[in-house]
Amino acid sequence: MGAGFEELVADGEAAPVEGWAFDWLAGRATEERPPWGYARLVAARMATADAALDVDTGGGEVLAGVPRPPRLLVATEAWPPNVPVARENLRPLGATVVAVAPDAPLPFRDRSFDLVVSRHPVRTDWPEVARVLRPGGTFLSQQIGPGTVRELSEAILGPLPPPAYRHPEQAVAQARAAGLTVVDLREATLRTVFHDIGTVVWFLRKVVWTVPGFTVQAYRPALARLHARIRAEGPFVAYARRFLVEATRPAAP
Repeated sequence: MGAGFEELVADGEAAPVEGWAFDWLAGRATEERPPWGYARLVAARMATADAALDVDTGGGEVLAGVPRPPRLLVATEAWPPNVPVARENLRPLGATVVAVAPDAPLPFRDRSFDLVVSRHPVRTDWPEVARVLRPGGTFLSQQIGPGTVRELSEAILGPLPPPAYRHPEQAVAQARAAGLTVVDLREATLRTVFHDIGTVVWFLRKVVWTVPGFTVQAYRPALARLHARIRAEGPFVAYARRFLVEATRPAAP
């Protein structure tokens, strides 16, 4: 029979969620990876950069895999529990991790970086990205698409209106309004599978925008219904939406 509802929920509720790694889900949940290979793209760009910035670095997991860091490497992070994790992960690269306030301007001078990257930013401040980029510099970002894992959100919350935010077309318009030139845009829909309710609980605690304000106590009846559904029908399937956007700041005349 396996573990019951209470045991699985307690497991997902007790597991740590600091950083931005998803190793705890191994063997219990899966998500397809985007075809473009963001970490590989970042590593290649970092190898030729002089000064680079990673915005919303999480626990520094992607940046930590860069084999050839630039001369100057800086990362920002706004969620306090992630900051010490990122500093530990990025210490071998000689990177500086700067704790910032959510939605605050980037604490750097104009034209500080020739490369800015960001994986799954909470919100992209396009004017700030443009400001800190050097002329000819590049912004490369993998972003959350509209209605990502909407199926899971609706399983907990009920029917939702069509997503109004995170559309790739909005990102392109905002980049252009900030004076950047969009040179690449790719989209992907990725099958995401949850094999038990414990993984759902852990995911909702970590990816907080899926069900805003989520707690086990507040949503226990919905979790119990989803647990019964998984037991009766098999793993729960949702679809993550991602897009890759690359933009450049025009070179000075």
